[in-house]
Amino acid sequence: MVALVPNPILKEMDGIENMLARYKRAQSIKELWRPTFEECYEYSMPARESFYPTTAGQTKTDKIFDETAVVGVQEFASRLVAGIVPNYARWAEMVAGSEVPAEERTQVNESLDGVTSYVFEILQNSNFAQEVHESFLDLAVGTGALLIEEGDAIRPIRFTAVPLSRLCLDTGPNDVVDTIYRTRKVKASNIKLVYPQATLAPETERHLSGGKDTFIDLIECVSRNYTKPNVEMYDFTVFSSNPQHIYLQKQFMGEGANPYVVFRWSKAAGEVYGRGPLLNSMPAIKTCNLVIEMILENAQMAISGMYQMEDDGIINVDTIQLLPGTIIPRSPSSRGLEPIANAGNFNVADLVLKDMRTNIKRALYNEMLGDPNRTPMSATEVAERMADLSRQIGSSFGRLQAEMVQPVLQRVIHILKKQGRINIPTVNGREIKIQSTSPLAQAQANQDINGFNRFLELVGSRFGPQLINLLVDSNEATKYLAEKFGIPERLTRSPEEMQNAMMQMQQAMQQQQQLQGMAQPDGQENTPPS
Repeated sequence: MVALVPNPILKEMDGIENMLARYKRAQSIKELWRPTFEECYEYSMPARESFYPTTAGQTKTDKIFDETAVVGVQEFASRLVAGIVPNYARWAEMVAGSEVPAEERTQVNESLDGVTSYVFEILQNSNFAQEVHESFLDLAVGTGALLIEEGDAIRPIRFTAVPLSRLCLDTGPNDVVDTIYRTRKVKASNIKLVYPQATLAPETERHLSGGKDTFIDLIECVSRNYTKPNVEMYDFTVFSSNPQHIYLQKQFMGEGANPYVVFRWSKAAGEVYGRGPLLNSMPAIKTCNLVIEMILENAQMAISGMYQMEDDGIINVDTIQLLPGTIIPRSPSSRGLEPIANAGNFNVADLVLKDMRTNIKRALYNEMLGDPNRTPMSATEVAERMADLSRQIGSSFGRLQAEMVQPVLQRVIHILKKQGRINIPTVNGREIKIQSTSPLAQAQANQDINGFNRFLELVGSRFGPQLINLLVDSNEATKYLAEKFGIPERLTRSPEEMQNAMMQMQQAMQQQQQLQGMAQPDGQENTPPS
């Protein structure tokens, strides 16, 4: 049974001074990324919580003149949801791991199939779909984060997409994110509601007793504890810098005990935060905005016009109004107002915009499924496009499997086991393995299927179909294809059941032949007519 117990030793190991020092070190690393992050959010996600202070209802679109990146990021997040964690679909399976004996795997897989169905029923009735889309928006910058907590009786699990602006990350000895800091504002009167076991600072208690309720800037810290190498254990601490006080310290133990799931698109060696496709497309995004801004300025000049005149003392530039029907006086020797030809070239601007917008869409993988205004594609073409997308984001897809898909399911299973809703062994890849069945995973599996089909065609064309029957085990080949297509094991027969079915088919064919022989008249040969 997974334990959640207070950790009295933590006060001796990590006091408030040590916690603040560790937090400031992590914050100093994030400050190096702040200009890059701010620029990405300003040009592509202005409505998302940013890194600079803003007020409620403040306009944040002053720098945006071209909406290609704004729309592209939304499509990028939606594309990832549809490809990795599609709504109302089972995008992963729990199957028997390598340590389960071969003779027991069929029975184990059948029982796990029912557990998988229950887990995804819980996910579909939760707010997972909404929050994972929000976290994929942050993933476009490079780093996404989900907070997975226990819910209530109606919704046992609650998901929260934590903005990157509220996170500070740190890595451990294996260059893996093992420490997460999250900042949040909580009213002093609500701290006990958010953290029932919290201990308030004496200063805060005095303020509350005097009827003064203020917001406290709290910092949540979840850090991996390596004192027991073979046990997954995390230290959970809630503290503040003003006042300097530790409100709560606990310890989480067990597979999936970490409530935070942090995942990155790609990562450079030695860096904590990920690098997303937006970082590569920022030059094109800024160029598009600059070109559109210049086009609008030139359009204004083209509409209102520019004029020159001789300074003859008659025309006053401060009072002149260029309106229809306006009579402008001028001296006899003056030429009056003369329009200036517009020097801007809109054709060149259109060419630049077209190339830059194409680069942005390509960087955000928005062109993989083609133009929505064209004739609908066939299922084969959609599969080919999805396979192309799978090849392009292969490395990032593998990272998301390890840092997002598996930890999310491990955390969900951890909570459901703690609530007594399910009872399965540890999900560690040896006893129970999580196997992705998402459309992108299926696209990669299709490559294996195509390779198997090409092998059969090559062997059959060169050596004849008889060799295929001798070379390939039909039972194992069928199981292999069923696994690649994501067919649940309960829908396929076991080898013993297949053998019994074959014997029954042979007996039925023999009985049918005997009945046909008995139906022939005496003395008449059973030969076909000439």
